[in-house]
Amino acid sequence: MKSEYDYFLSDKLNEECGVFGVYNVEDAAQLTYYGLHALQHRGQEGAGIAASDGEKIVREKGKGLVAEVFNIEKLEHLSGRTAMGHVRYSTTGESSIENVQPILIRSHTGDFTIAHNGNIVNAKELKMQLEAMGSIFYTTSDSEIIGHLIQRESGEFHEKIMKALPRLEGAFSFIIMTIDTMFVIRDKNGLRPLSMGKLEDGYVFSSESSAFEIIGATFMRSIQPAEVITIKKDSVISDQYTEHIQDKMCAMEYIYFSRPDTTINSLNVHTSRRKCGQILAKESPAEADIVIGVPDSSLSAAMGYSDYSGIPYEIGFVKSRYVGRTFIKPTQKQRERGVKMKLSAMPDVVRGKKIVLVDDSIVRGTTSKHIIKLLKDAGALEVHTRIASPALISPCFYGVDISDYNQLISTKYQADELAKFIKSESLAFLSQNGMHEGLGKNICMACFTGKYPTSIFSLLENIDK
Repeated sequence: MKSEYDYFLSDKLNEECGVFGVYNVEDAAQLTYYGLHALQHRGQEGAGIAASDGEKIVREKGKGLVAEVFNIEKLEHLSGRTAMGHVRYSTTGESSIENVQPILIRSHTGDFTIAHNGNIVNAKELKMQLEAMGSIFYTTSDSEIIGHLIQRESGEFHEKIMKALPRLEGAFSFIIMTIDTMFVIRDKNGLRPLSMGKLEDGYVFSSESSAFEIIGATFMRSIQPAEVITIKKDSVISDQYTEHIQDKMCAMEYIYFSRPDTTINSLNVHTSRRKCGQILAKESPAEADIVIGVPDSSLSAAMGYSDYSGIPYEIGFVKSRYVGRTFIKPTQKQRERGVKMKLSAMPDVVRGKKIVLVDDSIVRGTTSKHIIKLLKDAGALEVHTRIASPALISPCFYGVDISDYNQLISTKYQADELAKFIKSESLAFLSQNGMHEGLGKNICMACFTGKYPTSIFSLLENIDK
């Protein structure tokens, strides 16, 4: 059974995955290593890099953080001017070494690798069909399904990819690499981000544009929904695998997942969070002495709340970045110490103050309850909680790890009831209209509305409401 401390560490929405690719640049694997460092927040369970020297593909991967998986010897083993990498958080598939990407597929027609971010919502149906036709699976990852679909098609490799893609439903950004070619693909719904950059005579691709900065690449543009970019030698070709397109970027990319220095669909993440905080202050004012945010993704929204309300912004917490999610202590007293190791309130800032506490979301409510207790134990007089997104009321099937209603406390409580549960003097969420005002209309809000942008097949049948 999970302790309260376990829930404190796992109550927040967890990151998805990150992909990074380099084509025709010297020391491509080393650049990929640095790119994956910049994407580490998107997945901490495993990392992998595959590289091509034009004659063969070599891959290294392992469980853990990027710096734990790779050393000088492994990077030197990954020679060549083309490479791709992946950091993993398992939203589907087991957390095992077999599922750490890139997946390497050996074939008589040529080897290739796949790295994937997102979820294929019809994966179960596709896997059953493929197994019925004789396919054998070695992993439980969606990425292997993509490989089997490609290999089942006829024609040149590019043609096979274009035939396989329309069979996939859901959210996906992925990179495929052969010995001499790189394919970069984004799903027709635009649910997951993917950006293109320029570096020297080559190109780089990343789940987040912020990763370009660390290697000195220049951001060019976002990959478009249903776009397939093929790079081979000196040619860069852009195709579209279907005409049935919508642009529904996951709202949580702006709210929580992405780094504040990332640009998604021409909108900077920090700027968008700050604007949502301003709208939240307009919609749900509070009488308070200071505004503080929960590190790190809520700080921009807290600044925005302060901007509009005129209430001073303060740093109310110190966050330790060196406490893992599996830190379990046997006694309640030790668990409470563990919580304070993860996040500590600043007594000199919060003592005797009425506080507006800005957070990005509430999942189970356990984290919010602990955070408010930390503030009051440090001497805060009142805590008024403001959430810079609407209430989470529906599961996500597109790469966010909320897969059933039981994980979402807002399906059980209204805001005033939830305020009592977390022991906050008041609680308010950003409205759905407010989110559209802050992030634009072209976003997926399924977790807030229950209206999904794609067919979700039989998944709803398996949800325990």
